[in-house]
Amino acid sequence: MVSEDIMDVAGKKVTVVGLARSGVAAARLLQEAGAVVTVADQKDRAALGHVFEQLDESAVTMTLGTRYESAIETADLVVISPGVPYRLEVLNRARHRGVKVISELELASRFLSAPILAITGTNGKSTTVTLIGKMLQQSGKRVFVGGNLGTALSEGAGQALQASKLGQPGPFDALVVEVSSFQLETVERFHPWVAGILNVTVDHQDRYDSIEEYVAAKYRIFENQLPSDYALFNLDDARVAALRGNVKARILGFTRTQTLPPDVAGGTYLEGGRIMTTVTGQLQEVCRRSEIKIIGDHNVENAMAAATYALLCGCSLDVVRRVLAEFPGLEHALEIVRERRGVRFVNDSKGTNVDATLKALESIDQPIWLIAGGRDKGGDFSRLAPLIRQRVKRLLLIGEAAPLIAHAVQGYDAVDRAGTLREAVERAAAGATAGEVVLMSPACASFDMFADYQDRGRQFKALVQSLPA
Repeated sequence: MVSEDIMDVAGKKVTVVGLARSGVAAARLLQEAGAVVTVADQKDRAALGHVFEQLDESAVTMTLGTRYESAIETADLVVISPGVPYRLEVLNRARHRGVKVISELELASRFLSAPILAITGTNGKSTTVTLIGKMLQQSGKRVFVGGNLGTALSEGAGQALQASKLGQPGPFDALVVEVSSFQLETVERFHPWVAGILNVTVDHQDRYDSIEEYVAAKYRIFENQLPSDYALFNLDDARVAALRGNVKARILGFTRTQTLPPDVAGGTYLEGGRIMTTVTGQLQEVCRRSEIKIIGDHNVENAMAAATYALLCGCSLDVVRRVLAEFPGLEHALEIVRERRGVRFVNDSKGTNVDATLKALESIDQPIWLIAGGRDKGGDFSRLAPLIRQRVKRLLLIGEAAPLIAHAVQGYDAVDRAGTLREAVERAAAGATAGEVVLMSPACASFDMFADYQDRGRQFKALVQSLPA
């Protein structure tokens, strides 16, 4: 149900901090709800680029650059974008004054009454959310797909609010939402009908003091669930499996390596090359593993999680099978860009941490020319060393983390440093031979050289496509 205290923002001073995609969507939603909106960002107008084209500047106050904190000090409510650390001192001061500081995710959820299907995890969120969305859409359901992926949840909430004002039914039968740990840090009432954690591996240690703190943020996805809800756990991930003891919702699981344990009410698992499920109350075969189009063990896990959600929502096995057989994967996630002179070029720019790059390396059987590097997020690059020695013919390093990665793989001699991504692509194209793969999977954030991972991936693809035939 819609929460009255957040719906009643008419005339209240609300400051949205962080003018990225979700911040802009939150500002629009608040305007629709009648709030007096101020948007604040420590970047200046020039650095924010085209953001202002998406806002009605006559209807909001803008506080930018070094003055941005002043907008927080006068607010009745503060809404923060995922990239804004929730422990900033200026936000702590607001809390001490009794001002609520919530995430854009929390804000949006207060305006929604349709069931929320939420997914979090270190890796695989975007692929799984996209699969669930396609399965529901092909079953004839009206679905919002977004959150941390693509369209901010506040966009969907805005559509729901507009429909409510017109006395029309809600625009969605369900909302499939990718949720990051950053978004979960400040939830209060965010309440998914189905919530799941795909995996938890070391990531964002530039933001969290420990892996335990990171896991605790992920765990908050279950915080407001009821016994009528569902909580899904990856039983092959020890950190995730250990979390299932204290949730209120009905427990479901998915696994590639074991049978479902007694405390799990149902789920999906791999048996003899077949994906089996008990989600509907009876044992059924979803499909053969070989029928899933996307490659890699991690994508088998993503497929099992997606099938579990879809079947809970009443999708038929036929639809689930068809989507798994046809879905080619996401842009920037083990995306095949081109085959040139027998060499396949693969864009895995979404590989922004060590575990994502490990999964990419495990998914490719051919000799690999690996392009890696960028801005370090506190990852342990030494974990890459065994697979690099086993599968990587040559390692091409770019960006700020290049010296750290080179040091972490000491003893592996086939390492080059490139000043630019162009240089790395050209060197790989010149050296790789037929039957080999040029893989960009950076194991790092992109912000030292690119606007974001999408920008990095698209520049890689443009460079590959420009190579002479």
